[in-house]
This record gives sequence, C-alpha cells and structure tokens, in this order.
Amino acid sequence: MAKARNIMILGTGSDVGKSVLAAGLCRILKQDGYQVAPFKAQNMALNSFITPEGGEMGRAQVVQAEAAGIEPHVDMNPILLKPTSNVGSQVILHGKVLGNFTAEAYYKKKVDLVQQVMESYHRLEKQYEVLVIEGAGSAAEINLRDKDLVNLSMAGRVAAPVLLVADIDRGGVFASIVGHMELFTSEEKELVKGFIINKFRGDPSLLTSGLEFIEARTGKPVLGLVHYFTDIQIPEEDSVALDLKMRLAQARAKDQVRIGIVRLPHISNYTDFDSLEQEPSVSLSYFTSPELVFDQDLVILPGSKNTLDDLQYLHSQGIAEAIISFHGKGGNVVGICGGYQMLGARVLDPLGVESDLREIAGLNLLAMETELLGEKVTTQVKARIIWEELADPGEQVHGYEIHMGRSRPLGPTTPLLEIVERNDQPVHVSDGLVSDDGRVWGSYVHGLFDNDGLRHRLISHLKATGDVESTKEGLGSFRRWKEEQYDKLASHLRGHLDMDRIYQIIGLK
Repeated sequence: MAKARNIMILGTGSDVGKSVLAAGLCRILKQDGYQVAPFKAQNMALNSFITPEGGEMGRAQVVQAEAAGIEPHVDMNPILLKPTSNVGSQVILHGKVLGNFTAEAYYKKKVDLVQQVMESYHRLEKQYEVLVIEGAGSAAEINLRDKDLVNLSMAGRVAAPVLLVADIDRGGVFASIVGHMELFTSEEKELVKGFIINKFRGDPSLLTSGLEFIEARTGKPVLGLVHYFTDIQIPEEDSVALDLKMRLAQARAKDQVRIGIVRLPHISNYTDFDSLEQEPSVSLSYFTSPELVFDQDLVILPGSKNTLDDLQYLHSQGIAEAIISFHGKGGNVVGICGGYQMLGARVLDPLGVESDLREIAGLNLLAMETELLGEKVTTQVKARIIWEELADPGEQVHGYEIHMGRSRPLGPTTPLLEIVERNDQPVHVSDGLVSDDGRVWGSYVHGLFDNDGLRHRLISHLKATGDVESTKEGLGSFRRWKEEQYDKLASHLRGHLDMDRIYQIIGLK
C-alpha cells in the first residue's frame, strides 16, 4: 500500500470541536470507501481506554477509531498525559507508563520523544489510505513552539495540510482566526489551507461580511460554517464538557430513576456512564453538593486519577458523611475503579504513587482495603456476573481495567463478578465486592454499563427498590446507538462543510 495521505485539524483553543470534527471526517471517509485512521501525537486527558493488546490511550482517538470502523491502537495516540496535579502528569508512552513528570521535566524530555511519535505515525501510514490528525489546544502557543510535538511542528514533519477550527459560540471568532495567522511563521501559514467555523447559531447571511474579511485578510478560504447541534451525542475527552453538563442539569421526570455521580476533582473515565445517560428512564446528573446525595436513587463514585486526594476531598466537603448517611437510610451506592477503592476501610499509598498522602480512611461501606502499587494493570476483560441480583447465567460482560491499586477483603465477602479472560488469555479471577445488604457494590472494571443486559437489569432493580413506575422503552443496543450518532455527525458535516474542496486538499477524489 502507498503511503497514506493526510489532513490535520488544528484549533484556536481547547474545546473548539477538533476531536468531534476529526471523528466526523473519519466517518465520512469511511462511508466513502477509504481506509482511514485517526492520529494525535500527544493527548492530555483523564479519559482513557485499554486496547485489545493491553495498551492505554486517550478516549478521543478511540472515538475516532470507532467512527472510522477500526480497532483502536496505541499508535493512534502514542503519548498520553494523565494529570496528577496542577504541575505534573503520568506519562503514557505507546500504551505503557513511562513515569510521573513535572511539567518542566516533561518539556525537557519531549525532544527525545519525537522519534517514538514518528515511529507510530509511520506504522499507521503503511496500513491506511488516509490519516486524520488532530492537534491540541491552541495552535499558536508560541511559548511552546520549540517543544511542540502535536500541532504545527507535527504538520510540518508529515507535510499535512491544515484546517484551522474556531468556535464562534464563545465569541471573538474573527480576531481568533486572524490573530492565529498573524502569530504563525510564513512556513506555518503555508500549511494552513482553510478555516472551519464551528458551533454557529443563527442566520448565516449575517456572517457574510465577516467571512469575506477573513478570506481577504488571510488569503485562505472558509471551508465550512458548522451549525451548533444538540441532537448528536459524541463522547467528549475532557472535563470541560462535564462541567457544562453540570450547569445544564435538568429536573428529572417522575417516571425516571435518579442516578447521581460525584464530580471528583480528578475524575477519570466518566464515559463509563454515557450509556446510562442515554437511557430514557434514567435521570443522570453530576454533583458536588452533599445535599444532592439524598436526591438520588443511586450514587456512583467514579474513577479517579488521584484516589487519596479525591477521598480527602469527599471527607472535607461533607460528601463522604452524606453518602454514609444515605446508605444508612436505604440508599444504593456503587464505586468504579478509584471510586470502588474509596468504598473500603482505607486506601494506602506507601510508595507515593498518586499522592503525598500515605494513608486515608475510606467510607467503610465495603469490607476491604486498598494499597497502591508501582505496577499498573491495563487489560481488556471478559467476565460473568456472580451476584445474583444482576446476574444472567448465559451472559458475558466486557470491559477494561486501568488501576495501580490492589484491594484485599477484610473478612468473608461476596464478589461481584469473575473475570474469565484478560487480553484474550483465560483466567479465573474474582473482582469487585457486594455488601451484605446488597446496596453497595463496586468493581475495577470500566465500561460495565455499556453491556446492555447488565445496564437494563440495574435500571429495573432501581425502579423496583425506588418504587418508580416507568413505561419508557429502554435504549436497546448502546453499540448500535453509537453507530447512529457517528452517521448523524457525518451527515451534519456534509451539509455544512465544502467536502469537495476538503477532498482536493487531501488529494483524494
């Protein structure tokens, strides 16, 4: 196969829509018969995924791979940064932990990582016809230009034509586009082939003079005015979207069960709950106020990149006390990964893997304790549910593990499930625990609720215990629903982008 053609999506800032537009282009190219794959040299996110080979990568490129109809691979995101503090991150290289670095130490290291990034890119360009490359943040961060791995330096290394995306919804779109072009070098300007204005609302005719100004001032065409949409649901990669969800939370209907997720400071993998959010009979919300604990039928403690500090946050904010009281009054509580660890008697970090804290008391709702170790578990799993309340003897559930901790029981316990396969290798390992009263359970396995049968049984259980009467039809297949979203996104973009010119820019018919 000849070397792949490419196109790069850069932005005028974070959350302007680069990831979603890249996913949409991947789906369009797939629909048009091309073998296409996503690529992002460096991603910073706490939402990650485990590939079939056991490698960890950013969720955004997983979504784009799904849109392209292919299996995700760590070469699509060779470097993943998972922030552990305001000045440091765990660095994942080719799917495995490289170490924890301060920002200063990482910037010194970045020069040595160019070769690894390019090795991943070259492997992909031998396998696919087109690569859709995504940048990060603003493309005009001139203070980082000499250490850039992911934006215009990447475009230059692979001779990728660039589309610059700007978000008109946040305001200042003309200044943002023109200002970025003014900050680019002459060589960088040559790479830019056009602009996409994203998240537009209103009458397009009112924007005509502004578009003419941009084209006259920069000499580059505006290739699309993408209208704002609310009816297409594409997973987001960072907490910006999560905070927006909190602001737009709506009151639940009487025929819905209420599921509340604690918005932890270091929340990770909140995409675990996307399938629940789409269920018509579920009202799902994220919260930080302890008073809101008591409004729920089920409270979920999600994953965390810093379990000890987030557990300390729960205690300091009164959320831990509220959850314990909620359970005492008959409430249901679930923990996933880091949230599961928080449900035990204590969490230990003797090696300082995640925090300066070495030990902290948990919520003591499950008879176990957790110790964080130096080795990270990253596996895809298949399992069967053991706990009879959620079990289906003929069903196998799928998910993935990402954790540094090992939890041990403190007495007789009931496991939630048995893992029967890790990374395609047969095993027999119990996972998770269920409390004696059946109202508290947890697991290390991410993606449990994406399993349709398990999700539907959980909702039915909550309806029965919460005395909720609902005649709403369930979501059905979450996988099929996601495919529908990618197709809807592709259709939307075809209606608002000049795809003929974009194909010419890529060099395709």
